[in-house]
Amino acid sequence: MKTIIFIHGMFQNPKSWNNWVTYFTNKGYNCLAPAWPKHEGEPEDLRNYPPEGLGDLRLNNIVENIEALIRVQDEPPILIGHSVGGLIVQLMVAKGLADMGVAISAVAPNTMLAFDWGFMKNSALIANPFKDNQPFYTDPESFHESFCNTMSIEDSKAAFEETATHDSRNVLRDCMGEDGEIDTGMPHSPLLFIGAEKDEIIPAELCKRNAEAYEDDSSISDYKEFPNRGHWICGQDGWEDVAAYIAEWLQRHKTIKYNVKYIAAN
Repeated sequence: MKTIIFIHGMFQNPKSWNNWVTYFTNKGYNCLAPAWPKHEGEPEDLRNYPPEGLGDLRLNNIVENIEALIRVQDEPPILIGHSVGGLIVQLMVAKGLADMGVAISAVAPNTMLAFDWGFMKNSALIANPFKDNQPFYTDPESFHESFCNTMSIEDSKAAFEETATHDSRNVLRDCMGEDGEIDTGMPHSPLLFIGAEKDEIIPAELCKRNAEAYEDDSSISDYKEFPNRGHWICGQDGWEDVAAYIAEWLQRHKTIKYNVKYIAAN
């Protein structure tokens, strides 16, 4: 049974993957959805009682946890990540630790930017250097504006209550620095990039450029854009269409053997 590891992004925790875990489990996959450090538990509790030291969380803390989980698997897993989780998928693929990778509305590596108002505004608000290690506290209004802009206020509030968390500014700062760098010229296992047409955090145009930055002609780097979706693409109405497209893509590539550098734990 092939394993899929789902990697959540900022302001979320594994609860955001519940529907996806059920969907892919029913398709015969063994599904794991680990929490980032400081993100374990119920989102409501994490909002009301932010974990001590949340603002000190760094990208490498998360990457190390995910890599440790990958290395205890019997074989290279499939990785599916959203937002910062999508960048982590790319980092693991670059290390040769994934059989296939899916990056959904992914933060792009190598300080790749989009000159888009929503992208610039949200990035500046979160990474604000004058806030030091103060966590970024999300609220229903900002969640609707940035994550759920294509949804009704009522549906956005329900999504916030069910899944939203606060987060560390340092994670995004690290994504934009050396820890977020990847050699996109090297051979790699298959990558699928998913963009959301109306995403206010990671514009679809940036997702497409991210996919196109992978230059090795012998490797697969595909791109698919879904219309009328925002950053909440994995949770809003129509998420099943995205999951179905990914499932078909995984099925199409599963019989092809790729040269990955997977190193199993001793």
